[in-house]
Amino acid sequence: MRARTIGRTRGLRLAALATVLAVGIGVAPTSTVKPTDMALVQVQKASSVDVGGDGDSDVVWIMAVGSDARPGEDMTRTRGDALQLIGLDARTGAATAIGIPRDSYVSIPGYGSDRINASLYYGGPQLLADTVGDLVGIEPDFVFVTRFEKFKAMVDSIGGIDVDNPVAFSDPYLKPKGFAVGEQHLNGYLALTFARVRKDLLRGDFDRSANQQRVLRGIAAKIRARADRPGFIEDGATTALENMAVTASPTEVYRLARAAATIRPGKITSCVLQGDIGDVGGASVVLPYTDQAKRLGDRARDDATLESCT
Repeated sequence: MRARTIGRTRGLRLAALATVLAVGIGVAPTSTVKPTDMALVQVQKASSVDVGGDGDSDVVWIMAVGSDARPGEDMTRTRGDALQLIGLDARTGAATAIGIPRDSYVSIPGYGSDRINASLYYGGPQLLADTVGDLVGIEPDFVFVTRFEKFKAMVDSIGGIDVDNPVAFSDPYLKPKGFAVGEQHLNGYLALTFARVRKDLLRGDFDRSANQQRVLRGIAAKIRARADRPGFIEDGATTALENMAVTASPTEVYRLARAAATIRPGKITSCVLQGDIGDVGGASVVLPYTDQAKRLGDRARDDATLESCT
């Protein structure tokens, strides 16, 4: 019984850290998470995370990617699914998420134009970071990649989450009765479904990205309530280092964990990059509004705050 309790506790700490880092996209709440299930990659030439230091900015940027890679596939070299650029301001406790539709048709350095999620396939986390940097004007400091299949158990480990759903929607296979308007309590399965369904949504991938951000808010509220417990951050950083592939130093991971723990749910803002639906070679793509992307980057860069999405 004691071993089982320790496993759950370690897993909860890992889930807490990784969830805040990655908008809550898919972390297993056990101490047996494999490094092939999660990866935190420090982007080349990115500055260190200066939490509470004398640097010009206390904002750290993380590109969070959900991967539905099949067993045996390298999740850092497949086409990413959920894409959220997250900023954390350790000084003010503010955070923001800029959702990027996965089918956004953009220029990928060295590979011409393609859907933005293809950049992960072509060149891994570094190329994804470069591509996002060109689009938004903010190059992330880290890229966090994890598998969707781990998401349900993680949400269950923190007792589920609460989201405020603005529009009713359903899925004939995953949730036939649908999600009603208003406050919803979601377990792991329902949270994953809420974050992934798009066919019944009026604006498809745009609305799905916004729902992923609602899941972020729900998870952040649960995690923030635990962040002040003595040793929580230290143990969370240690557990993360033991259970996922990390290219950052232990010091960077610890500082990143502390930055995540400062975030206040009431100071989270978010926007989804908009665009037109187009056709390239017979395939449907999103033609993103690049001017809006740059404006969002300019507004959020220094304080991780977005007062307007236009």
